[in-house]
Amino acid sequence: MENLIILKTKTSADYELLDSGDGEKLERFGEYTLRRPDPQALWKKALDEKEWKKASASFIREGDNAKWRIKDSLPKEWVIGMLDLRFYIKPTAFKHTGLFPEHEANWQWIIGKIKEAERPIKVLNLFGYTGGATLAGLTAGAEVTHVDSSKSAITWAKQNAEASKLDTKKVRFIEDDARKFVLREIKRGNKYDAIIMDPPAFGHGANNELWKIEDDFIKLLDSCLEILSDKPLFVLVNGYSAGYSAVAYANSLSPLVKKYGGDIESGELTIEESAAGRLLPAGIFSRWSK
Repeated sequence: MENLIILKTKTSADYELLDSGDGEKLERFGEYTLRRPDPQALWKKALDEKEWKKASASFIREGDNAKWRIKDSLPKEWVIGMLDLRFYIKPTAFKHTGLFPEHEANWQWIIGKIKEAERPIKVLNLFGYTGGATLAGLTAGAEVTHVDSSKSAITWAKQNAEASKLDTKKVRFIEDDARKFVLREIKRGNKYDAIIMDPPAFGHGANNELWKIEDDFIKLLDSCLEILSDKPLFVLVNGYSAGYSAVAYANSLSPLVKKYGGDIESGELTIEESAAGRLLPAGIFSRWSK
């Protein structure tokens, strides 16, 4: 039986959602503020426009073109902390910063589950991007395999591990297509106690393999079930902009309950504003655990 819940990322020393509305969000990453589009902000802003104009950088769309309008004071990259982890922030051409703060509650959950297990845990993080979940697993003492098809994302994840002083832990960073890697792990007989994935709606693998979530997600999940250990700890699936409900992800994880028992939790990932206390929807998740 799944429980639908809302996970919230609140203001911390280095991160704050200052305001949102009119299709935008205003965030503070350390000492710098960034103004970015966000289609979920379907309400009016709480702060005056003059506060928004103080942003260190603004992501602007002009016709078919999009770019950052950056003030001279903004460095190309800087480091901030969330939990006890460290992340490089780098505004990218696709409006992202390399950090998705809405995952903070899931990172806390990962850390808690691994520590509570009180045994060696092997974690597989697919579509690992810049490594937030990987760092969470490492700081809890797990052995982590981080897979992403992007060379730049792998490099970024390694930088975050170094900044967090976790690069000497048991971690493998692998540039590969998630589906092909899992199929090879089946053949090799490798097993994992926990699997994390954040599949995109659409994308390409390391060798330009086409990924479409509606065609490939269930097949990948079926393959992942074959590399779970005899005593699996958890499976966590996150979703962003794929158009699916958290209930759909929960249904996809239901075979785990039939086979191993345990429970499924699903719901929304949100960020709480400091200006008006509203919750900005930022994705969905579903997680099974013993």
